[in-house]
Amino acid sequence: MSQPSTFPATDAAGREASSSRTNPVFRAVLHPHRSLSPRGIRMIVGGVGAASLILGGAFFLQGAWPIFGFLGLDVLLLWWALSASTRSGRMYETVELTPAELRVERVVPKRPVRSWSFQPYWLRVSIEDPPRHESHITLTSHGQSLIIGAFLTPQERLDFANALRRALDEVRRPELSAV
Repeated sequence: MSQPSTFPATDAAGREASSSRTNPVFRAVLHPHRSLSPRGIRMIVGGVGAASLILGGAFFLQGAWPIFGFLGLDVLLLWWALSASTRSGRMYETVELTPAELRVERVVPKRPVRSWSFQPYWLRVSIEDPPRHESHITLTSHGQSLIIGAFLTPQERLDFANALRRALDEVRRPELSAV
């Protein structure tokens, strides 16, 4: 995510949301970055599997047959770890700001969608500047806190926090944004 995207609100089917809702001032969908595609996973697991098969076969022929099983187990564990990483990459967070509320939805596969709502006039967005690896974007209002974008890089977190702050300023002071 190099820059938060702003676009019209849509429902789950991708249709534009009903006009009865206030149009969002800011909307961003945050996705974790995954550099390895499913094809790349298949290539890595296939390559490691082929190397393990050849190496395990050599050990098997020399009488060290248990090593063949352990090499197969390594390939299985590698496939499981890369598949788990791919599944975690399907999660996303949607941040939508209207003049009436800031709504955050967190979607994690095979889990219920979680959502939080904040009143924008009392909302504080905080992050360390300069951001470090363990820095978090924290939304705080009325004793309620929420950490968002934990999967983003430190620079992406700072960029997103600044973009959200600018949008909140527009909502809080609409006469200044018109100038």
